[in-house]
Amino acid sequence: MSTFPDPTRTPHGPAYEGRLLDRPEEEVVDQGAPFDIRTLMSRRMVLSLVGLGAGGAVLAACAPSTSSAASTPTVTATAPATATPSPSATTTPTTAVPAAEIPDETAGPYPGDGSNGPDALADSGIVRQDIRSSIGGGSTAPGVPLTFALNILDMANGDAPFAGVAVYAWHCNAAGGYSMYSSGIEDETYLRGVQVADADGRVSFTSIFPGCYSGRWPHIHFEVYPTAADVTDSANAIATSQIALPQAACEAVYATSGYDGSARNLAQTSLTADTVFGDDGGALQIAAVTGDTTKGYTATLTVRVDTRTAPTGGSMGGGPR
Repeated sequence: MSTFPDPTRTPHGPAYEGRLLDRPEEEVVDQGAPFDIRTLMSRRMVLSLVGLGAGGAVLAACAPSTSSAASTPTVTATAPATATPSPSATTTPTTAVPAAEIPDETAGPYPGDGSNGPDALADSGIVRQDIRSSIGGGSTAPGVPLTFALNILDMANGDAPFAGVAVYAWHCNAAGGYSMYSSGIEDETYLRGVQVADADGRVSFTSIFPGCYSGRWPHIHFEVYPTAADVTDSANAIATSQIALPQAACEAVYATSGYDGSARNLAQTSLTADTVFGDDGGALQIAAVTGDTTKGYTATLTVRVDTRTAPTGGSMGGGPR
């Protein structure tokens, strides 16, 4: 989504696919996340009317992945938190609903959402499924492949799939550094991206397995916004939380090259001692992970969001990362 053709000229100013540019003085690629999202949603609408056909390849660059490795489950709102779906050749797999709303957590000092300095959400190209590379050029973060997916549920509407919410996700690289902030990668924007939930409330990102830095359990940050348009202001987030990665997968990844120091840092902490997950050992935030270090991993987490409660998380400009 970071490459667009030249805009067309209209009596009201330059436009792209019939939509006036938010920043007429800038190129199409510099219009920011809101313009990207409107373009994405318009393309989805067209494809829903005419079928995927040849246009499917265009949408694939921005829409959540639907590969068999991370297929979309059907959510059963009445299942208990510990329920295990019963395998059957004639039934659709189900996902157990967590016992409570996803805990509110700090976004830490490196959110890149404009609340603490740099704002990746102002960059065109931030709406993307593959977040391994910096936007518009720059470096690609090396590491063991990881696809992570969130299934967002709307608690205020009986745990229905929360279609249409926008999710901004970000995490550190294999060395524990955050793009836009850490020394030497201040000009990079990798490992950050936005996706809009599909009809099943699902978003998916292609990334790398994050490293483990001193004092924190391996994790991925995310913010949920009520609509695509709300991404322009971090104060609009209806949920801010973190995904915890399970120990076995972390140990396997950190035994590979490129993750220097992560194994040592992991051995010096635990989920129960972590400053973020320690309250309950990350019970509602531990992703289900499958895969291996050769083919990569797939992580999934079901996230319940309750719009009837006031968000208490978000960026604090410091504290836990």
